[in-house]
Amino acid sequence: MDAERRASVVRQLEELLLREGFSGLTVDSMAARLQCSKSTLYAVASSKEQLVAAAIRNFFREATERIERRIAGIEDPRERIAVYLASIGTEMSRMSAQCYSDMTSTEVTWEIYRLNSRAAAERVRQFVDEGVRAGAFRQVHADFVAVAVSVLIDSIQDGELLARTGLSSGAAYGELSALVLSALAHRQEAGTGP
Repeated sequence: MDAERRASVVRQLEELLLREGFSGLTVDSMAARLQCSKSTLYAVASSKEQLVAAAIRNFFREATERIERRIAGIEDPRERIAVYLASIGTEMSRMSAQCYSDMTSTEVTWEIYRLNSRAAAERVRQFVDEGVRAGAFRQVHADFVAVAVSVLIDSIQDGELLARTGLSSGAAYGELSALVLSALAHRQEAGTGP
């Protein structure tokens, strides 16, 4: 299978898994849904687990590339964080609750998710550090802010925060961005006095 055909099959599989999850799918049902042969799928990866991992990895790789393109060239630290968090929300909203549940309850995909979650937290930490150095943000513990953002993203994705607040996913990411930017603001900007 050439690289272009493989990429096309992985993208189609990714879209299927994002919509429906994967715990209830077999290689036979994947092939039927994608209107291809099982041998085509096995040319991509040798097992259902590896097919799922390839699709989930592709989702995060392409999502990361799109997010990085959205923030490229944004100089203002506040805007960069706001766009970054909104972009995570946009990308993760493509994943159904079933897919998220399957991903976090399957070892190989959980590891892929954790790796990407840590990378997102590291990007937030970098943005906070840069903003502090530039004087745009008050002195904060950047690692704490990054981990807190990561925990809130997980809570949005698993549905707990949405169920408890009644917010949509998009609104929740907007609130997360506002919360983070408010926490990073200098005291006078935040309205807490001198």
